[in-house]
Amino acid sequence: MNEAQLQLLKYPVGRFNPHFEDGALDGFIVDISKLPEQIETKVSGLSKEELNFPYRPDGWTIKQVVHHLADSHMNSVMRHKLTLTEEDPIIKPYNEKDWSLLPDGQSDDLTDSINLLKSIHNKWMELLNSMSHEQFVREYVHPAKRRKVNLITNTALYAWHGKHHLAHIDQALKFKGDFSSL
Repeated sequence: MNEAQLQLLKYPVGRFNPHFEDGALDGFIVDISKLPEQIETKVSGLSKEELNFPYRPDGWTIKQVVHHLADSHMNSVMRHKLTLTEEDPIIKPYNEKDWSLLPDGQSDDLTDSINLLKSIHNKWMELLNSMSHEQFVREYVHPAKRRKVNLITNTALYAWHGKHHLAHIDQALKFKGDFSSL
């Protein structure tokens, strides 16, 4: 497998582009609102074997992707809340790879992560739908990236993030762990 093929497997919907049209925010919010149902539909009825299909060589399995989405989106909601209640808060990054290796990230039972994703998204939607433009332009500091991120960009990032991992699940089911055809 060459580097271009690997990059396509890593980023099946492309890399996040922080440059978007004015007015795109409403679409990002809609995308975020739909994610829990889309994830639940995709993984409902999958066998233990299927849950363990990776989306690329040395990549996460379907179950790790689902558990990661719950963890990641929970962190995003916290970033929103910190940004709305503090002036330029410094957020706490976390090691996604190491989190995926913890027992809850390895579980074949997706119930808690799907329920958490649904609950977190319900709270997030209430928050996002109540925010003013002035609130969306508030910023947090990402210490690992050494830059400020406003809540419009963070919302766009997580809309992309959901599509990115939905595509990973599709990819894992398509290849069934066998990438020899590439």
